[in-house]
Order: sequence, then C-alpha cells, then structure tokens
Amino acid sequence: MTQQIYRRFDPWRTAPVQEIDRKEVLASHYFSVDQVTYASAQNKQFTRTMLNESTGDTIAVLAMTDEGTIALIEQYRLPTHRWTLELPAGHPRDSSERPLEVAQRKLREEAGYEARSFTQFERFINTPSFSNQHTALFYAQDLTQVERGKLGPETPHHDVRLVSIDEAYDMVIAGTILDAKTVIAILRTKAGFGDLERS
Repeated sequence: MTQQIYRRFDPWRTAPVQEIDRKEVLASHYFSVDQVTYASAQNKQFTRTMLNESTGDTIAVLAMTDEGTIALIEQYRLPTHRWTLELPAGHPRDSSERPLEVAQRKLREEAGYEARSFTQFERFINTPSFSNQHTALFYAQDLTQVERGKLGPETPHHDVRLVSIDEAYDMVIAGTILDAKTVIAILRTKAGFGDLERS
C-alpha cells in the first residue's frame, strides 16, 4: 500500500508570476479596475483585469434579537435583475471609517437597530480570481430599535424580515437566499459560535 504525502499549504509562498505593468482603467467610489500585465515563469506575458477595493472591507452584520431572530433586508439588485434577502451590509464611506463604525451605521440605516455588542466572527475573500475584495462579518447582540434610514434609488422602500436561524438556514438550502455573505454568515451561525453567543 502506497503512502501519499501531502505538503502543508502555504498561502504566502513565492508567486509563480511577476507583475510588470498596471494601469487603472476605471475608478469609482468603492472600487477601481486595473489592467495588469504579468510575466510567467516561462517569460510569457499575459494581461488580466483586476477589481480593487477603494475604501476597505465590505461589512455585514448578523444581528440577533432577544427573541432569537435575525434581520434580513429585502433589496433589489440591478446586476442580477432580482430581489434578494441580505444581511445589513455596506462599504466604508471613505478610508477613515473603521469596520465597527460601518457595522453600526449599516445596522441602524438598513435594519433599524442599534446594538450594545459587536463581535467580528469571520473575514473572507469574495472572488479571489479577479478581485481583492474582502468581507468582514459582525455578530451583534443586545439590540434596540431605532428609526431606519433610506437605501439608494433602486430600493427606496426596503422591508426588513425577522426570521429564526433555522428559517434562514432552510431558505439557504432552498436557494431563496443566494447572497454569498448572507449564506456564509447563516451557515456559520447554524454551526455555532461556541462562546461567542454567550459573550
């Protein structure tokens, strides 16, 4: 019987390509787009288009009420031409707004809650094949209802749905909830946080 040896994964080992040129082709408030030229180990050149975050991580908040429900926001998304159910989430207004401040602002504006406790429990790369965008997930507890703000023109009157984690999990499995950050947060919560939920 042969034994297979697996080498330990090292995400920071030497890159197999070298960046030789970068040009910004589009700049917006939250993102910029670059055309980047690389040289491979065989000295062959190729170009890729990269999406870069301009102000920092996307932030999403899984807010747990005293009744054990979480807030999901109904939003209309232009690129996919469909309504989605998502956690309260958004980007920093500028590079000076900290992740916790974004979490507090988006929970208040989109879901109509303030929380006494915020804990970051996850951070992931959204689409590593063409973007450096990260999303950080926060868990919020001890909620108080406040007046909500307004979303953008695509969803001027957004609705908030309060559902249990079990209901949210069922919606993920059924394909009702498709937004990646919301799926990841619900699955992580369903699996349990350990001491996080009791902090």
